[in-house]
Amino acid sequence: MPVTLKDVAALAGVSPSTVSRVCKDHPSISRQTKEKVRRAMDQLGYEPNFQAAGLATQNSRTIGIILPPSEWEAYENSFYLEAIRGISMLCNSRQYISTVITGKDEEEILQAARTMVRSGMTEGFILLYSRENDPVINYFYEEGILYVLLGKAFRNANQTIYVDNDNILAGREATQYLIDLGHRRIACMMGDHSLLFAGDRRSGYMLALAENSIPFQKDYCLEIPFTPGTKNEAVRALLSRPDRPTAMLVSDDILASFLEGQCREMGISVPGELSIISFNNSLFSMLTTPPLTTVDINSLQLGIEAASQMISHIENPNLMATKTIVPHHIVERESCAPAG
Repeated sequence: MPVTLKDVAALAGVSPSTVSRVCKDHPSISRQTKEKVRRAMDQLGYEPNFQAAGLATQNSRTIGIILPPSEWEAYENSFYLEAIRGISMLCNSRQYISTVITGKDEEEILQAARTMVRSGMTEGFILLYSRENDPVINYFYEEGILYVLLGKAFRNANQTIYVDNDNILAGREATQYLIDLGHRRIACMMGDHSLLFAGDRRSGYMLALAENSIPFQKDYCLEIPFTPGTKNEAVRALLSRPDRPTAMLVSDDILASFLEGQCREMGISVPGELSIISFNNSLFSMLTTPPLTTVDINSLQLGIEAASQMISHIENPNLMATKTIVPHHIVERESCAPAG
């Protein structure tokens, strides 16, 4: 098997990102560390791509921003726009350049990331999502490429830099908000179940039910792929039941606006017959009818913190992997009411 950058890092006793910076002759690395890494390279017969390293020296202040694979949602979800705005604000103030990568599927994104890595076009990547068994994240980890996640790590948590909300707590508090209004038949609706934040918000929902001695009903939990302009039979079936929920926790404002539309079609009053609380506090939450009560996860601050961590680890490559939690709060509007 060919020698990898991670093999060199293990022998030299440094992080893979330090080896990468030695290959680029980065000025932040001490002479002693450079000599130690180069001895390990010689011992293992590792041959860095010096052409890419030369390019990287010229472009070493560029950070890649990776959106999740999507045919549409990543381009319309204001969470990603706000996070990118936060990253750009911090990068601009520190004289770094940011560039966005996206694609319709994981393979397209992975190919673009590999091209940037081979050409030395970036120092590291910020991923605006975290999901189970993601090939892009796995590639960065295996190759020792510096990356920061928005969302907690699925694996290798001690070696992963990430910025997140406490989504279990957020789901718990949002559900408790509905319980405090007198609701007992509370459903939850989540989107892509492979995204870790959705699972955590569902866990918080289940925790709040248990704390209030409310039985968990599995058929009250929906995981739905959402495409604009479509109807979902599972949602309609749940809302047509004689014991239909009186309140629903929804994983984001886009799904919640879709749910409000389904309710209008079925003649169900929001919030008179169904209270809805969602997440993100996006433009969708303010423009829906009625406006949505939502959990503000501070998307802008998530982006700022992610960029701050990335730049700190670029300029100080021996820092330990850090985990940053950004606070959230509930914004009350008109989509929730006391249980009838």
